Amino acid sequence: MPPYRIDESIRQRVLRRQGRFPAHQRIDARRAALVVVDMQNYFVAEGHPGEIPAARAIVAAINRMAHAMRAAGGAVIWIQTTASGALEHWGNHHRHMLSQERAARRLAHLAETHDSFRLYPELQPRPGDLYVRKIKYSALIPQSSDLEALLRGRGVESVLIAGTTTNVCCESTARDAMMLDFRVVVLSDATAAASVEEHVASLNNIVLFFGDVMSVDEAIGRL
Repeated sequence: MPPYRIDESIRQRVLRRQGRFPAHQRIDARRAALVVVDMQNYFVAEGHPGEIPAARAIVAAINRMAHAMRAAGGAVIWIQTTASGALEHWGNHHRHMLSQERAARRLAHLAETHDSFRLYPELQPRPGDLYVRKIKYSALIPQSSDLEALLRGRGVESVLIAGTTTNVCCESTARDAMMLDFRVVVLSDATAAASVEEHVASLNNIVLFFGDVMSVDEAIGRL
């Protein structure tokens, strides 16, 4: 993905609404978490069913952000989509929005014993990191995961979102985080989508209504 640039017209709209840009002038890492969404083989590795090739290019940025977050005293949380409970809690998506073949492949490859479920091997999780399994696009919608309880239990106020895809699971999680009254930062160069157009449109929508959009360098500079 090329570097994201916030259009000046969007910047001015945000400034008129909130009086400053970005909303996060600094990020208190002790009350923050880096939430890395769906960087699993299924969505990242070559030849896997949900492959987003651009997701491989953001691995280094995610690793760098995770290292900085840990060093500053914040949490790193790896989100993995699972097939476990998907039909019980999200059955209509699989029955009506996917072909039978695609639904069966998705459920098989996102089984927790399948290689597709595992984190992409070039990522660098560390002891002390946290892991959350989600069922739906958003990790924060009811019946998807226990992410909200985990964040509340750690006193997290700001959620930094990385991963794939920008306009689906990352944006869905960011929207719900904001609506649950967390402060949101989406990392523009640590998220990826199937096309540049989808990536940019999603980031524009997020910065207008749901939270800050920053590069990894910008976020690290505010820790």
